[in-house]
Amino acid sequence: MTLNRRKFLATAGAAASGAILGAPAVVRAESQTTFNWKMTNAYPPGAPFYVQGPGSPTDFCKKVEILSGGRLKIQHFAAGELIPAMEGFDAVSKGLVEMNAANAYFWAGRIPAAQYFTTVPFGMNTQGMNAWIYHGGGLELWNQIYAEHGLVAMPMGNTGTQMTGWFRKPIENVGDLDGLKMRIPGLAGRVYAELGVTVRLLPGGEIFPALERGVIDAAEFVGPYQDRRLGLHKAAKYYYTTGWHEPTNVTELIINKKAWDSLPEDLRAVVRTAAQACNVESHAWCEAVNADALTDLVTNEGVDARPLPADVVAKLKEVTAETLESLAKADKTTRKVHDAFMDFRGKHESWAAVSEKAFMML
Repeated sequence: MTLNRRKFLATAGAAASGAILGAPAVVRAESQTTFNWKMTNAYPPGAPFYVQGPGSPTDFCKKVEILSGGRLKIQHFAAGELIPAMEGFDAVSKGLVEMNAANAYFWAGRIPAAQYFTTVPFGMNTQGMNAWIYHGGGLELWNQIYAEHGLVAMPMGNTGTQMTGWFRKPIENVGDLDGLKMRIPGLAGRVYAELGVTVRLLPGGEIFPALERGVIDAAEFVGPYQDRRLGLHKAAKYYYTTGWHEPTNVTELIINKKAWDSLPEDLRAVVRTAAQACNVESHAWCEAVNADALTDLVTNEGVDARPLPADVVAKLKEVTAETLESLAKADKTTRKVHDAFMDFRGKHESWAAVSEKAFMML
């Protein structure tokens, strides 16, 4: 009995030892697998926020490599370095690259509802947008729609509220919009078009020469820091605000679904965490640099910064409601996203009215 007992214990111990050593072997093998991905971008080389700097796509790539211990390395390509600016959606969908950074409203021609995941005129600010995306069902809707294209989507940055834009002549009433040629993307472009504006879609690098030569009469880009960098103040002096057209602006990260599924769960968590970190950091950076830039534009560059007249804003709000409803009626997917967005917006506004808005009125 003693020998049998010893034999049993020895055999059991060996088996247990094998089990203990065997399981970590699988974990070690998985943890040693490295992934080398490519990310393309809709914005040109050197662009602050959109390409480089705190919370930018290149910063995201660095964060992922550090957090993953080098197991996931992402090579970043700005617009034109690997593919043209607006071909990222197709490149990721087809698996030519694993990731792309852009704004969802760039794909409005194929997915009208995608615009709601960047910004909505008179919609929610950045806090409300983040609340909807992360905890109000927005992210789930976004991915349901993109799943048909073999994509996974998530936010990776935010400029916060943007300026209405630059105008060569002052806007004193609604009639002054009629006949204007303006660079403006997204849903706001449709609203302006209803008021007689000829909408032009131009990449950032083409805005200044077009405005300077009078090819366009007005242009919207981002905010004081980014706009000053493009030199827009040298082509137009009237700088309007309200943020009606883009009360927030989400940077979109899209990932090829097959590539995403090939990552172990811990690396998927690294990607999600890095994207969330950049979403917060990029917005904080914009908030930090815009005040000094606006002061410089007004004080040293002779810029006339002013709010849009109240009657113009009221008309824009009226036409926005009509335009959004018309778009929702024309497409069932847009209707689904529109209703979900507006339902959450109503709930969020009831809270914002007694929190942020109340504080801002002090």
